[in-house]
Amino acid sequence: MGDQMYFDHEKLIVYQRSLEFIEFAEPILQRFKYRIPIIEHLDEASTSISLNIAEGTGKLTPKDKCKFFDISRGSALECASSLDILLRKKKISEEEMTNGQKLLLETVSM
Repeated sequence: MGDQMYFDHEKLIVYQRSLEFIEFAEPILQRFKYRIPIIEHLDEASTSISLNIAEGTGKLTPKDKCKFFDISRGSALECASSLDILLRKKKISEEEMTNGQKLLLETVSM
């Protein structure tokens, strides 16, 4: 077989970080037998980060790209707030919140 082929978004560090956050969040999501609203929101928002980076990368105009990147950034901030809420509700540890926030901060800083 030939060389590995990649989509443009797969080459982006920010996209890879967004996938790392999904991997980080999955054990937290799986911990809850019953999906409380904040967990549903964390699941949806974490997925939205990656999806919007990928979709934005495929757009042709800067305006269209920015629209999707802005949505992705907003979803990352929603995830950060979700972690804050989960910590305050004593559903995650401070270490989990710190580790998740670090990944999210790296993502939104790009």
